[in-house]
Amino acid sequence: MRCFFHLVNDAETIPDDAGVDVPDLESAQTWALDVIGDLRREAGEKPEEWGGWRMNIVCVEGNVLASVSLSAPFF
Repeated sequence: MRCFFHLVNDAETIPDDAGVDVPDLESAQTWALDVIGDLRREAGEKPEEWGGWRMNIVCVEGNVLASVSLSAPFF
């Protein structure tokens, strides 16, 4: 299945126009966590500085399948 990973907060959306093919939602969530980790490392910011931002995992029909907070302490 193809999923798109949009970065969103209450005022902005940074859309993922390419998407990624994944076998299932669990794989999509793992991929999202990996990308969020990369973003945090590249930006050199603390997780609390991502407050209000999340990554929405969206299917090709445009439905949000899952949402992951960028400020969640999952590392």
